[in-house]
Amino acid sequence: MRTIVIGGGIAGPAIALALQRIGHDVTVYEAYEVPVEDVGAHFSLAVNGLRALEKLGCLRDVQAAGFPVDRMRFYTAGGHLLGDVPRLRREADPMRSISLQRGRLVAILRRAALDAGAQIVTGERLVHATESADGVVAEFASGRRDTAELLVGADGVWSTVRGLIDSSAPRAEYAGLYGVAGIATMTGLEPGVWNLSYARNGAFVYTSIDEETQWWTAQIGDPAKPDLRGIDDAQWLRRVTELFPEAMPRAIVGAATSIVASGHLNVCGPVQKWHSGRMVLVGDAAHPVGVGHGASMCVEDALELAAALSGAPTVPAALKAYDATRRPRIDKLLKHGHNARESKRPGAVKRQINSAKMRVLLPFFERAQGYLYDYEPPSLPAVGGSRSVTRWT
Repeated sequence: MRTIVIGGGIAGPAIALALQRIGHDVTVYEAYEVPVEDVGAHFSLAVNGLRALEKLGCLRDVQAAGFPVDRMRFYTAGGHLLGDVPRLRREADPMRSISLQRGRLVAILRRAALDAGAQIVTGERLVHATESADGVVAEFASGRRDTAELLVGADGVWSTVRGLIDSSAPRAEYAGLYGVAGIATMTGLEPGVWNLSYARNGAFVYTSIDEETQWWTAQIGDPAKPDLRGIDDAQWLRRVTELFPEAMPRAIVGAATSIVASGHLNVCGPVQKWHSGRMVLVGDAAHPVGVGHGASMCVEDALELAAALSGAPTVPAALKAYDATRRPRIDKLLKHGHNARESKRPGAVKRQINSAKMRVLLPFFERAQGYLYDYEPPSLPAVGGSRSVTRWT
């Protein structure tokens, strides 16, 4: 089966790899020609996402590219510990979550997809698609056209495919938060720990990835969407220092060596229609969950879609089966993501409420979120083999 995938971030190559494994002929179209190493900042992969990557044959490469993170700790603005729980896993799970640079994961998945026989085309932006009973025609801004039996929208929160499937689908909008991420060099902190402080102007997160390196992110509340263009590293450091005067954020930012990324946090209302007859949404295009689970959900989607296509008699039937399988899990996680974003908005009263909630809820963390990490990814049937020649275009 010929398949077009729109989007070459995390979801797109993961989908391509999974579908190549079941015998599809896949071309991934990515709008940007930015080197993958420059894509995004650091982020985390939960153990459920890692087990899904293991099914795709990428686990060892991802673990080698990242750093294991054992614990996560929550603090008040004044530095008082609210709770200490396992990071994105159950307490008894021997596997550890991984923190890594987003570009490293994208590079690993793209290489694996290419090695499996997929083609990746960059610099091509989808503008329209037309369905028929037996296929779909994709049209690009360059004038290029391509035809396939299935089109997968892996094009993120600002998805074009979402609007093509349903013209009334919700659009992404600014979430009232923006962020900046950096790297600091600071000794004396316990490695393998993710830390979050509910600060005066938002949330400050830092991960001690080794004995002297901290990956940090400031999530700043601002109801008016700010212009983030043209801000250099020195300006960012001054801004974050002013907005986060609390002791630990100030110390981490004071030890910063670089700014790696900045951007607005965006949200999208529930997407009621994930698929049509020949087009389907995956990843943030369907469900921008965030809160440390976005990448993991992308890889889960890849396996579940491939499993559905392997087991159903027709493409439309497979897409219905995929929707029915994924939606209950995603709906539950979307509620968790909404609550987590709301907790990061600034305000003295909100900080007091957050602290009280966390003291009550953290002892029951595993009971509340353990379902996420119990996920068992499907195994894909082996169909055909990898092609020996792969290339970028």
